[in-house]
Amino acid sequence: MRNHPWTQMTLCKIRELLREPEMVFWVFVFPVLLTLALGIAFRSQGAEVLGVGVQGDGAHCDAAFAALDEHEGFRATRLDRAQAQGELRAGRVALVVVCGEQPSYWYDPTRPDSRQARLAVDDALQRAAGRVDAIAVTDRRMTGKGSRYIDFLVPGLLGMNLMGTGMWGIGFYVVNARSKRLLKRFVATPMRKSDFLLAQISGRLVFLVLEVGALLGFAKLVFDIPLRGSFLALAFVNLLGAISFAGLGLLVASRARTIEGVSGLMNVVMMPMWILSGIFFSTARFPDALQPAIQVLPLTAVNDALRAVMIDGATLLGVTGELAIIGAWAVVTFAAALYWFRWK
Repeated sequence: MRNHPWTQMTLCKIRELLREPEMVFWVFVFPVLLTLALGIAFRSQGAEVLGVGVQGDGAHCDAAFAALDEHEGFRATRLDRAQAQGELRAGRVALVVVCGEQPSYWYDPTRPDSRQARLAVDDALQRAAGRVDAIAVTDRRMTGKGSRYIDFLVPGLLGMNLMGTGMWGIGFYVVNARSKRLLKRFVATPMRKSDFLLAQISGRLVFLVLEVGALLGFAKLVFDIPLRGSFLALAFVNLLGAISFAGLGLLVASRARTIEGVSGLMNVVMMPMWILSGIFFSTARFPDALQPAIQVLPLTAVNDALRAVMIDGATLLGVTGELAIIGAWAVVTFAAALYWFRWK
């Protein structure tokens, strides 16, 4: 097996990656820096303080301003009409209370913070006017590990990194070798197309343990993210996801002849998954009509499976649906790449 074409091409792929310093940054350093930046930006900071403007003069306005200014959830500011319009437009306040005997609320209903401010401000003013709750309730807050944004984010970043390194790392190599006529020389060798394509995937998988370990180790050490599932289940999801994206990268690069051409194709394939597959926010935000298409995307399945294993402690049996989607993409894309691939 030492002289087998697949073995030699795998070793060649590994040596090439080790000789590229950019690979070290984009595969190992960049995901860690991105996790650090987003983890700091969205760290748990307690209840959000909403900016609220108060427009008008008189006793009613003074009472409304006093009620909001004393509330710990608001940052109240006195504004005239022109200032209020400018502050709302710029997003520096979520809502403006236009004072009067019957106050009105000026806000943008398409903004989530404005809708939240509308409910909270009305509650504060009604209570200041003497309203009493008919039913006494208590709050039970969920603040433990697994419910934080960073816990949701890290599996998404891991899936995004698997997709990016799998597709860019393999696609660029294949097209670069074709443009330099290196692939044309392989025609004269006993190496089959399947040996060459499998070597690209196996060479990519050699670095998978270090790639995944660097990101998860940093997230665990710095942000104490939960890892409730088994390491075996987590490793299998990452392995299958990496194979799937490697196959997709081979398919995209199977006929492309220039770096510019493969870059455009890669962006066409990856951009919908960057937006739709739940890296930074839940896929549930999209309309129901789009959900069937979103759920069959490979990155959506990878992200859902990673979150289920890491956060919910799911077993491989619990993510069989996602694994079936990922596996189908791996088989179909590799078979299609094998069919469409040309040396020249």
